[in-house]
Amino acid sequence: MQSDTSTSAPPTSGGRIRHRKRSSEVIPEDSKANGTRLLVNDKSKYKSMIIRAYSSIWMIGGFVLIIYMGHLYITAMVVVIQIFMAKELFNLLRRAHEDRQLPGFRLLNWHFFFTAMLFVYGRTLSPRLVNTVTSDMVLYRLVSSLIKYHMVICYSLYISGFMWFILTLKKKMYKYQFGQYAWTHMILIVVFGQSSFAVASIFEGIFWFLLPASLIVINDIAAYFFGFFFGRTPLIKLSPKKTWEGFIGASVTTIISAFLLASIMGRSQWLTCPRKDLSSGWLDCDPGPLFKPDSYSLTGQVPHWFPWKEISILPVQWHVLCLGLFASVIAPFGGFFASGFKRAFKIKDFGDSIPGHGGITDRMDCQMVMAVFAYIYHQSFVVPQSFSIEMILDQILMNLSFDEQQALYRRLGEMLQQGVQGQS
Repeated sequence: MQSDTSTSAPPTSGGRIRHRKRSSEVIPEDSKANGTRLLVNDKSKYKSMIIRAYSSIWMIGGFVLIIYMGHLYITAMVVVIQIFMAKELFNLLRRAHEDRQLPGFRLLNWHFFFTAMLFVYGRTLSPRLVNTVTSDMVLYRLVSSLIKYHMVICYSLYISGFMWFILTLKKKMYKYQFGQYAWTHMILIVVFGQSSFAVASIFEGIFWFLLPASLIVINDIAAYFFGFFFGRTPLIKLSPKKTWEGFIGASVTTIISAFLLASIMGRSQWLTCPRKDLSSGWLDCDPGPLFKPDSYSLTGQVPHWFPWKEISILPVQWHVLCLGLFASVIAPFGGFFASGFKRAFKIKDFGDSIPGHGGITDRMDCQMVMAVFAYIYHQSFVVPQSFSIEMILDQILMNLSFDEQQALYRRLGEMLQQGVQGQS
């Protein structure tokens, strides 16, 4: 590492010599930036590859099992990931000496965390919760009341945490406490602001959660192996082991995989049907035109010996090319951001919960960026912009009392009857 040359000032009247303060910024060596940190030159790369592969197999196996179990279990998995991410990020700026002087300060961080969780998941899951308890009048009235006052409850919890923070301010600890307060709110924005889009995508159809998440995994694995065997040209100084060979090879692999995976996943109703409640039963629905194959004739366009004269392509396969392109080119910048963040705090990983990978946050940096884009793309270019019967029913169940729903039912019946009489 390059060393700063300290310049000394003339002695002061007290006889002390003042030195220029050394920079705390980590400056990479040119030699390291130019290749000594690349995976292709790493002598222990095979050992680390085996550890990473072993951990990856366990993670992918567990992920597949949770996908099979259904929407609610996937949501629970996201919640667990959020808790681990928050724990890793909370510990990043934690100082044991200051915390010992502030009993209960850690509890305040978690108070804000679970208040944010109640707010985000309350807004996301409330329509499904209403649909789940519609058949039970007592539960329906209770849930309807909770949903009506949901924002009041969340705001009351937040403002109580705010007052708690003010009342626990301690002299000579103000800077640390306000720093932790700001850090906590940044964590809430990063963790919930982005992962809430992933939960919303789950109930639009597991397809819109699983495919983007799979593309990030494929891109990460492909970049690792292309860089492992062919990496020679450094890509970015923030992440010295990233190479152009890995980046380009992973991009091509991810885009091709997106097109092929969409064809496989798009034919499963379990993955494509939206979930309107919080049950875990099997789904049966009309998948819509995006998941109905179109046939393309290859006659006259391929040699006579070519075995396929016609191919079948789902319209959604053209959409996922955009997801594949984003996962290849834009989402990796989430990883670069995390690399720069870790360099700023002079740490290698956010945690050590996953052997060979680091912490949960190290695995979720690109996933968070991808989840936001996948949901926005789905809502902007896939979902019809007109009102549907399901959307209107959701609004009726959420915003009208049972008596008001009965009145609406009677009024609608009268209008339909008048319409029938007018036609006769």
